[in-house]
Amino acid sequence: MKKYRVGVVGATGMVGQRFVCLLARHPWFEPVLLAASAKSAGLPYAEAVGQRWSIPDPIPAFAREMTVCDASDVDAIAENVDFVFCAVNLPKEETRALEERYAKREIPVVSNNSAHRFCPDVPMIIPEVNPEHLGVIPAQRARLHTKRGFVAVKSNCSLQSYVPLLHPLRAFGLERVAVCTYQAVSGAGKTLGRMPEIADNVIPFIAGEEEKSEREPLKIWGHIENGHIMSADSPIITAQCVRVPVSDGHTAAVFVSFRKKPSKEEILAAWEGYEGEPQRLGLPSAPAKFIHYFGEEDRPQPKLDRGMEGGMAICAGRLRGDDLFDYRFIGLSHNTLRGAAGGAVLLAELLAAKGYFDKETL
Repeated sequence: MKKYRVGVVGATGMVGQRFVCLLARHPWFEPVLLAASAKSAGLPYAEAVGQRWSIPDPIPAFAREMTVCDASDVDAIAENVDFVFCAVNLPKEETRALEERYAKREIPVVSNNSAHRFCPDVPMIIPEVNPEHLGVIPAQRARLHTKRGFVAVKSNCSLQSYVPLLHPLRAFGLERVAVCTYQAVSGAGKTLGRMPEIADNVIPFIAGEEEKSEREPLKIWGHIENGHIMSADSPIITAQCVRVPVSDGHTAAVFVSFRKKPSKEEILAAWEGYEGEPQRLGLPSAPAKFIHYFGEEDRPQPKLDRGMEGGMAICAGRLRGDDLFDYRFIGLSHNTLRGAAGGAVLLAELLAAKGYFDKETL
């Protein structure tokens, strides 16, 4: 595999910091450029981040003295990179415009942002679930009049705690899903110390989160038709999302009903035997085992289990029958690794392995 020169746009935020750490040791991607707002441009990265560094590990050596570029200077950045990760903190319309500017400058964009998630020719990928949606990229390039540039996005971070667990169960005729997500403060770009209102508290509202939790899975499970991704019609999903005093790790309480109810053993076997394209391809960031089920009654727990396989595995537990639905269970994922930067890096590895950074069409 050739080494690709990579830029991180939005490098000073919490997700950008995760990108910086993950890329410091990546075998395929060489981080050559860090970009942020005009306020940070021209500063050494360590100075630009300052006291906002939120990762337990120190700033990687390669990044400390790297001069931060202005994220809006697309032409200059495009001269130095093969593709970019984007994790900017801008209004949605500004984010969409910026990402398209990079794409039209023939720089592929792997985005952590929500701005493009419901654009019908932009693939929204969980690599183990819907890698076939990369097939819409030629249609997007035709719209953008590009040969190489495009935008691909990962889904909302909270989806990782339940959609990968639901996906193998669709074979049983999954009809109805109710999910309550208990989301860590890092999902809001905060630490426990920088979010005093969460101490001894639960906040029962996260703006836009419930709509994303109900709609995004249906696009992920959709199909490509005439150059657009058409969302699936089922299952019906209802969601409630709350912020809890946890540093990292989104937990989901999930309730499911089926057209033909499987046995508990069939569900466990579906999880145990499931692997996706990243596992088959041996991608560097892919967990060897995608889904880990815990038999203990008190697992999974964020503090104990969010780091499973480098934070890239999905954890499940407490599968049992339910009087209103057929079954209920608990899911868990690391929201800034699998759910954000790590999931985007895995998506970029999938794109690289399939030649999307090199070829005009496939």
